[in-house]
Amino acid sequence: MAEINLPIIIGAALIDGINPCAFGVLIFLLAFLAKTAHKRHMLFNGLVYIFFVFLTYFAAGLVLLPVIRKLAGFSVASYYVIAGLVAVAGLLEIKDYFWYGKGFSLGIIPGEAERIKMYVQKVGDSPLTAAFLGTFVALVELPCTGAVYLAVLALMSLSGVTFNNMAFLVIYNLIFVLPLVIILLFVVKGIHWKWFEEWRQKNKKYMRLFIGLLLLSLAAWMIYYTLALG
Repeated sequence: MAEINLPIIIGAALIDGINPCAFGVLIFLLAFLAKTAHKRHMLFNGLVYIFFVFLTYFAAGLVLLPVIRKLAGFSVASYYVIAGLVAVAGLLEIKDYFWYGKGFSLGIIPGEAERIKMYVQKVGDSPLTAAFLGTFVALVELPCTGAVYLAVLALMSLSGVTFNNMAFLVIYNLIFVLPLVIILLFVVKGIHWKWFEEWRQKNKKYMRLFIGLLLLSLAAWMIYYTLALG
């Protein structure tokens, strides 16, 4: 049975990282810091925020990978369930390409957006707040960004908790946060944060489309290998 490989990890992480949810919170944070902080302070707090997004996603992967593997030990049908959830998420993302924001969409947990705004306004007080914000945002935006990660973890679990899979987790999450680092550096260098927000608004439906197509492809791959397992 073929295992998940590095090109798939890199491609999935790149598409997952170019996500309107992930971009939106960082841009909002940078908009606030641009008004209240020196550029070096903005860079430091931005990097702290991004590092804790990375750390939270990596920790989630370390927890979920053996759990998914153990579920498969009880029943191969658990892979079908995960594949079904991934496929539904993919269809919802593609729906937003045609009818953005209409009906149910994958997004930040309802009600948490206002709390994020409150925490953003406290980031200037301490880097610890930026660290907390990164952790908090990574958790509450999982409904928006977590489907690709779930599919990748399920495919990793086919070969178990191995050294290669640990390395893949690090690589995946580094690439996932790379677009955030690039946006941060450009804003610190002088490109106005509004340019990125306008780009996000203009292209968010295309981001959703690419993520949706990736999710359907990953779901199909999961079903194919689940049939091979059976």
